Amino acid sequence: MTTVVHPGDSLSGRQRLAYILILGALTALGPFTIDTYLPALPTLQEDFNVSTAAIQLTLTATTIGFGVGQLLVGPWSDKIGRRLPLILSTCVHILACLGAAVAPNVELLGLARAMQGIGAAAGGVVAMAMVRDLFGGRPLVRMLSRLALVNGLAPVLAPVLGSWLLLVMPWRGIFVVLACYGLFVVICVSLWIVETLPKARRHDAGHSTMRQRYKAVLSDRIFVGIAIVGAANFTGLFSYLSSSSFVFQEIYKFNAQEYGLLFAVNSIGIIIGVQSAARITKYVGPQWILAVSTVVMFVSSVLIVILDQAHVGLWGTAIPLWFFIAACGFGFPCVQVLALNAHGHEAGTAASLLGALNFGTAGIVSPIVGILGVGSATPMGFVMAICAAVSIAALWLIVRPRTVPALAH
Repeated sequence: MTTVVHPGDSLSGRQRLAYILILGALTALGPFTIDTYLPALPTLQEDFNVSTAAIQLTLTATTIGFGVGQLLVGPWSDKIGRRLPLILSTCVHILACLGAAVAPNVELLGLARAMQGIGAAAGGVVAMAMVRDLFGGRPLVRMLSRLALVNGLAPVLAPVLGSWLLLVMPWRGIFVVLACYGLFVVICVSLWIVETLPKARRHDAGHSTMRQRYKAVLSDRIFVGIAIVGAANFTGLFSYLSSSSFVFQEIYKFNAQEYGLLFAVNSIGIIIGVQSAARITKYVGPQWILAVSTVVMFVSSVLIVILDQAHVGLWGTAIPLWFFIAACGFGFPCVQVLALNAHGHEAGTAASLLGALNFGTAGIVSPIVGILGVGSATPMGFVMAICAAVSIAALWLIVRPRTVPALAH
C-alpha cells in the first residue's frame, strides 16, 4: 500500500468538522439556488402567463450560468488562491438573488437566474478544490463523502423549505431568503476559512499557466472519461429536477407541500448512496462502484418508461425513480475522487471543468423533457435512460475501469 502525506492530515477533528460544515454550506449554495423555487414553478407559469418550457428555461439559465461561472472561477482560484474568488463570486450571487426577487417578467428573471448561477458557482468548485488542496487518496474520498453528506441535505431541505416559504410569502420572497443565505456564507468564509493554496504552489513547474493546467487535465484520458460519466449522470438527475414539479403536481395532483416531501424522500437516496460509496471504496475501487451504479440508473429509467406506458400510476414512477436517484448518490463521490485525485496541482481547473460540463450539459439537455411534454412521466424517463446509456459507454470505452490506478491510503 502507498501512504502519501497531505496538509489536511495534520488537522484536528474539530478543524476538520469546521471545514466540512462551512465548505458543505458553500457547496449547498448551488443546490439551494436551483431547488428552493421548484415547488413554485407552476405558480410562476401562471403569474407570468407563459409556457412550461419558458419557465423551465429559467432553470436552464441557472445551470448554464453555473457552468460558465465554474469555468471562470476554477482557473482563477488556481492562479490567485481560493478565498478572494469565493467571496467576490458569492457577493454576485447575493445581488442576483435580489434582482430575481423584483424581476417584472420571465426574461429578466431568466437573466437574474443566470447571474445567480454564475455567483453560486464558486461555492461548489472552490470548496472541492480546497478539499483536494488538503487531502488525497482514500482520505480525499472520506472528506468528499462527508462534504457530500452536508451538501446532500440541501436537495432534501430546499424544496421542503420552498414549499413552506410559499405558505407565508409570495414566490419572490424565496429569492430574498437565498440572498440572506449567501450573505451568511460570505461571513463564515471571511471569519473562519484560511487560504489552502499557498503562493508557492500557485507557480509549480509545468502547472503555473492556465494553458498548462488545462493541458494537464484534458490530456488525462481517465479525467475526460470520468467527466463525461459525471455529466451524463448529473444530466439524468437534472432531467428529473426540471420536470418533476410538473409531473407530480399536475399529473399526480400533489400540492406544493406534498411535492416537497416526496422530493425529500427521493433525496435521502442520494445521501444513502454517497455515504455507502465512501465505505465500499475500502474494498472496491470507485470505478467498479460506477460500473454497477450506472447500470442501476439505466434499468430504473427504462422501468419508468415501461411502467408509465402500462399506466401503473404513481408508484410505477416513484419507486424506480428513487433507485435511479440513489444510484446517482453512489456515483457522485466516485466521480469526484477519480477526477481530482491525480490533479492536485490544478484542482481548481479540474473541479471547474467537472462542474461546468455537469451543469452545461444539464442546462442544454433538460429542456428536451419540456419540449417532449410533461403530460406523462415517459419523456422524463426516456431522457434519463439516454443519459445513463451515455454514462455506461463513457465508463467502458474511455475510462476503461481495469486501467484506473488504485487509490493511495
